[in-house]
Amino acid sequence: MKQAIVIPSYKAAATLPSVIDRIPPEFWADGLAIIVNDCSPDDTGKVADALAAKHPGVIAVHHPVNQGYGGAQKTGLKRGLAEGAGAFAVVHADGQYAPELVTRLLDPIVRGEAHIVQGSRMLEGGAREGGMPIHRYLANVGLTGLENLAFGTRMAEFHSGYMLYSAELLRRVPFDRLQNNYNFDAEMILLAHLAGLPCREIAIPTRYDDEVSSLKPIPYGINVLKMIGRHLRGDYRRMLAGHQPACKSCG
Repeated sequence: MKQAIVIPSYKAAATLPSVIDRIPPEFWADGLAIIVNDCSPDDTGKVADALAAKHPGVIAVHHPVNQGYGGAQKTGLKRGLAEGAGAFAVVHADGQYAPELVTRLLDPIVRGEAHIVQGSRMLEGGAREGGMPIHRYLANVGLTGLENLAFGTRMAEFHSGYMLYSAELLRRVPFDRLQNNYNFDAEMILLAHLAGLPCREIAIPTRYDDEVSSLKPIPYGINVLKMIGRHLRGDYRRMLAGHQPACKSCG
């Protein structure tokens, strides 16, 4: 099964090369990495092109206009489907989520045991051991509690960005209609849950360095509450009910 890593990239010129270097060698046997330069104002685009020229398995895609984290994911996922990938991993361009673990996290999807997997920082104490700031930790716990209550799920967290999908899931849910911001990941978990495909969680280590995140906690939290409201109104169920799954040959 062909596998694809989608790397949404913004102001990542300094970290992208190490992320590519840290991907396990065995991945490249039938895998590709899709770097989506989200109209970054630094040299991210040039670095992405240089990596694509150096590595046969790397594809660089450039947004002429910034589309946000979710928008970059959508572009990468659609490109991977067009390339015939059957399993997808989202790896952040800052290297915070260990690229070394990507084949292990993809394994349940490759084996057909799951359609959606999350690398969870909250399982086995990874978040606190990795230095997650206490305010982020408490916000994560609080928002996840609200989401579990509203959605009828039992996730350890909704807010890890280490997400993995099967091509079958991407065909079955209208991911292109989800938000273009950081709530895309949680919305994917919710859509999969509503489609009867629960998310499998696998513990991952977490590290926090000096990188400046573009995620703004207060707007992010407000968007989570809005997402819960949309779910309670039935918006996501209607979205799913009106979706026509793409055929395999259509990509």
